[in-house]
Amino acid sequence: MSAAHPEAVPGRVVLSSDDINRAVRRIAHEILEGNKGPQDLLLLGIPTRGAHLARRLGEALLQVEGTEVPVGSLDVTMYRDDLRRQPTRAVEPTDIPGDGVDGKVVVLVDDVLYSGRTVRSALDALADLGRPRAVRLAVLVDRGHRELPIRADYVGKNLPTSHSERVMVRLVEHDGEGTEGVRIAGPADGGAAR
Repeated sequence: MSAAHPEAVPGRVVLSSDDINRAVRRIAHEILEGNKGPQDLLLLGIPTRGAHLARRLGEALLQVEGTEVPVGSLDVTMYRDDLRRQPTRAVEPTDIPGDGVDGKVVVLVDDVLYSGRTVRSALDALADLGRPRAVRLAVLVDRGHRELPIRADYVGKNLPTSHSERVMVRLVEHDGEGTEGVRIAGPADGGAAR
């Protein structure tokens, strides 16, 4: 965990820690409504921050429904179409709880939806694991600019951006205390494009 001081993080805040928590709770309610309860749900976060968000979503579902929903993670590294350009990606373990994905309503969870390529990779990885009854997508931020015909079923915040802007998600589980939030920055502010 790296711990940066909040003032050292570039860009303007578009979601505070409280906003993120509210968005997660709202998404939990929407998932339960869409699925008509927690039966057969399986949450799979896309590492790194998507896995943390999936765990938070699982906790919110438990609080709302009183039923524990299985939460795991789905590494998509080896399914990405940009490995030749970025071969140094770290592979994180895939963790599928329970008896797998067959017959489940799988909710893929990620932090930012941008081009759609990460989600396409996740769908390919999921297909190698079995056959879910349905697959849904929950994201904290949808920033637009899709390159593939993919859309999120559950969105914390729609955040229209330009290609030159960067969306930076910071979660306490990964980035340390005092850094949590979502920021948007222009090219002069620095940070990895997401």
